[in-house]
Amino acid sequence: MNLVSRPHAGALVRFAKDHPELLVLSADLTASCEADDFRDAYPDRFVTLGMAEQNTVGFAGGLAREGFVPYFHTFAVFLTRRVYDQVAMSVAYPNLRVRLVGFLPGLTTPGGVTHQATDDVALMRALPNLTIVDCGDATDVESLLPAVHEVDGPVYLRLLRGQVPRLFPAGEPLRLGESRELSSGSDLVVLSGSVCTEQAIRAVRALERRGVSVAHRHVSTLKPFGDPELFATLAGARRGVITVENHSVIGGLGSATAEWMAGQGPGVKLVRLGVQDVFAQGASLPYLMAKHGLDARAIVRSAEDLLGGPLGVEPDELTADVTLPDEGRVEDL
Repeated sequence: MNLVSRPHAGALVRFAKDHPELLVLSADLTASCEADDFRDAYPDRFVTLGMAEQNTVGFAGGLAREGFVPYFHTFAVFLTRRVYDQVAMSVAYPNLRVRLVGFLPGLTTPGGVTHQATDDVALMRALPNLTIVDCGDATDVESLLPAVHEVDGPVYLRLLRGQVPRLFPAGEPLRLGESRELSSGSDLVVLSGSVCTEQAIRAVRALERRGVSVAHRHVSTLKPFGDPELFATLAGARRGVITVENHSVIGGLGSATAEWMAGQGPGVKLVRLGVQDVFAQGASLPYLMAKHGLDARAIVRSAEDLLGGPLGVEPDELTADVTLPDEGRVEDL
């Protein structure tokens, strides 16, 4: 698989060159959140306020009132649970152009419950005026800044760091409010986000090899949740819908999908895969995804339940790497 090293670090420096209003704030996690290259390139546009996240959010709100667009970089748990009231009152309520850049979303850290943001989307979806974007690969990360910079209000970003796989062509950027169609079909619909999309691609390919027609969409914009093509896909599902997310099943992609389906009444079953109503623990990402039912095998099992029987998918079918060539179709390597 093609891995891209620190895609956000390079994208941030490149984008900032033509956007002097862009500032970066840090709370003592500069290198850990890939803001160190920006610090070195634009030291007069970089501010670190130490381990004082609540204060930093208020500081960001003040900068936004003066016409700057501050990007506050820290871990997702510290941008949500730790500073929730400050985000609500100092950023969301006045509808300011503050960018909250959250790293280590969901289970992507072995740091345990103190560092695992498995409830962040649920918290942030409850705040008016706030846009929420969740990246799934290096292309999403690299194209994120142009997509969100002009949003006239606050944005919460769930970013991947370090060695990030490229699943989507570099020439097909993330588009705010639009999901990516990865396959079309009418038996089942699979909606996936974040690191779960790679697992979903494996599962969908195995299902398709057994004659199951699957519509698979990667969802990056979690709020506002209003993509007409995604809704049309949901309406066309004949046997059921599966959502899989790097988050609790409460308040995230599965909940947003359930809310739409309850209102529109498509009349098919919805299976929500994600962290159940539990805390996770410190461990590797593959282990945690398998334990909490976010991996390809869990998706296949859910499809078998919706279709009424086993499909004979072998475990080795679900471990192949995936890539997305220039023509835009997902293939096994």
